[in-house]
Amino acid sequence: MSHFSPDLPHLNIILASKSPRRQSLLKELGLNFQVKTKDVDEVFPLHLKREEIPLYLSQLKAQAFEDELTDSNLVITADTIVWVDEKVLNKPADYDDAVRMLQLLSGKMHEVFTGVCLKSKNKFISFSALTKVYFKPLSLGEINYYVSNYKPYDKAGAYGAQEWIGYVAIEKIEGSHFNIMGLPLKELYEELIKF
Repeated sequence: MSHFSPDLPHLNIILASKSPRRQSLLKELGLNFQVKTKDVDEVFPLHLKREEIPLYLSQLKAQAFEDELTDSNLVITADTIVWVDEKVLNKPADYDDAVRMLQLLSGKMHEVFTGVCLKSKNKFISFSALTKVYFKPLSLGEINYYVSNYKPYDKAGAYGAQEWIGYVAIEKIEGSHFNIMGLPLKELYEELIKF
């Protein structure tokens, strides 16, 4: 365990995420952790809306570790969605889907929700964070340039705020910038201290 903060729990932490952004953000908290993922069918009931979706999916991912958690380890799972026009945008299926998503976001405010779960053998915490993101209107040329060059197929809403599109499209952010990248760090730190 790092000596970054005496307030953090001395547990063996597992980050259940393939996302390089989440791994990098967790490192910035000064935590030692291992990355371990399980294949989970990320399907949610269709009546769920907004933060209910990533909360449900992050809990589903945490449950996959049920049998191997001990008193001394803790799994962190997370799921991020983009919500616009009463619709959820997950990861795009292909090029055309990514273009369609960015056209939906163009010139509008959308909401980014991340659901996070902390689970040990006997304890479970679940929380979500919301960030509002305002995009300028994007031309089809800008959208095609971004999708062709950055291939954002592993990103909810087909964009990464830390990439070219974020630099040119985001007019304003209300809430955690790190939440848009997939892990609301301040909230996570506070929940880890309580854990």
